Amino acid sequence: MSKLISILIGVLIFCLIVVVHELGHLIIAKKNGIMVPEFQVGFGPKLCSFKKGETEYSIRLVPFGGACKMLGEDVSSDDERAFNNKKPWARFATIFAGPFFNFILAFVMAVIVISLAGYDPCIVTYVSEGSAADKAGLQAGDTITSFDGHGISIGRELYIQLTFDELDGEPIDITYRRDGEKYETVLTPELQKSYKLGFYYNADENPAVISSLVKGGVLERAGVRAGDEIVGINGTAISTGKEFYDYIQQNPLTGDETEFVLKRDGSLVTLSLTPEYTTSYLTGFSYNYAYREKTGPLGVLKYSFVEVKYWIVNTYKSLGQIFKGKVSTDDLGGPVRIVSELENTVEETKSDGLLYVVLNLMNWAILLSANLGVMNLLPIPALDGGRLVFIVIELIRGKPVPPEKEGIVHAVGIVLLMALMVFVFFNDIRNVFFR
Repeated sequence: MSKLISILIGVLIFCLIVVVHELGHLIIAKKNGIMVPEFQVGFGPKLCSFKKGETEYSIRLVPFGGACKMLGEDVSSDDERAFNNKKPWARFATIFAGPFFNFILAFVMAVIVISLAGYDPCIVTYVSEGSAADKAGLQAGDTITSFDGHGISIGRELYIQLTFDELDGEPIDITYRRDGEKYETVLTPELQKSYKLGFYYNADENPAVISSLVKGGVLERAGVRAGDEIVGINGTAISTGKEFYDYIQQNPLTGDETEFVLKRDGSLVTLSLTPEYTTSYLTGFSYNYAYREKTGPLGVLKYSFVEVKYWIVNTYKSLGQIFKGKVSTDDLGGPVRIVSELENTVEETKSDGLLYVVLNLMNWAILLSANLGVMNLLPIPALDGGRLVFIVIELIRGKPVPPEKEGIVHAVGIVLLMALMVFVFFNDIRNVFFR
C-alpha cells in the first residue's frame, strides 16, 4: 500500500474520531441551551462551510483536530445562553460529553468487529509438565475467568495483567472453567534463571507467530516486530508454536549465538542473536491471545463492553508506566507513527482479504477512540479533564474560580501541549524514517 493511501486512511480515522468527540460537545451543549457559533473539523484556513440555524459548520485545512466553539467558554459573556452562565452540572455534562462520545464510538466499532470476527477467550493452550501451572492442576482447554482477583473475559486482559503487574513468588488465586464446571486453584510462580531473547508466542499447533516483544529485549533491539513468524532456529525448521516450545525444552538457550529465521510479509529474514541471562517468575502455561470465536447477540454486547474496557485499562496502565519511568521517549508516538503502523497493519493482513483489512483498521479506530477519551479526561489544563477539574472546584467552593485565573492556567496548558506535539512529531519522524 502506498504512503498516500496510508495517510488518507489515517486522516479519515482521525477525522471520524474528532468529529464524534466534538459532536458530543455540540449535542449536549444545544440540549442545555448553550449557543454554539461554530463547529469546525480541523484547524487553519477554511476549505468550506455552511450555516444551519445559529451554528456555522466548517472544514479546515489541517485535518488533525477540531472544535465546538461555545459562546462564553473562554471569555465571559452576559448572554444567558453563554456557557459561563449555565449551571455547573450543565457545563460538566457538556464538557464530559466529548470523551463519552469517543467511548460510544469505540463500543459501536467493537460491536461490528466482534459480530464479524468474534472475541478472544482466555483459553489455556499449553501447560508445561512439572511447571507451576501443572502443579496447580491447570490443563490445556481450561478457560481462565479470574486471575489474582481480576476478572478475565478475554485473553488480552490476562496479557495486560501479566505485562503491567510483574509476577513475584506470591501465590495467585485462579478461577477457571472446564467442561462447563467452575474450579478454583492457587498457582505459585516459580523463579527461573535462564537465557532469553525477549518475546512471547503461543505454544500451540498454530504457526509460531511472535505475539509481543519485551521492551528493550534482544529481539526488539534487532528490529523484530510482533506478527513475525518463527520458521527456523539453529538449522531446525519450525512450523508451529508447539514445535518451537519443544525445541527450546530439549535445547535450552545459552549465552552462545543463536540463528533465528523469521518470515515477514512472505520474505525470510535470518538473524544471529545472543540471548541474555535473566531471572523471572514463570506460570508454566500459555494462553490464547489471537484466536477468536463467534458468539451470540448478547455475547456481542457483553464482549463489546469488555473490548472498550480493555483499551481504557490498557491506556491508563500505559500512562502509569510513563510516571514510573519505564517508558522512554522512543515509545512516544503521534500521527506520523500511527500512519506508519496503519500501513504495516494493512500490508500484514491484505493477503487475508479485504474484510480482515477493514476489521484491523476498525480495531485501530477502537484503540484510538478509547485512547482519546481517556487522554481528554486527564486533569491537564486545556484538556476536557482540566476544565472538569475547575467545575468540580466550583461545586466544592460554591462559587467559580475567577475566569482570568482559569484562563491563565489553560493558556499555559495549551503552550505545554503544543510543545509536546512538536516534540512527538519530530520524534515520529526520527523513529519512522531514520531508524
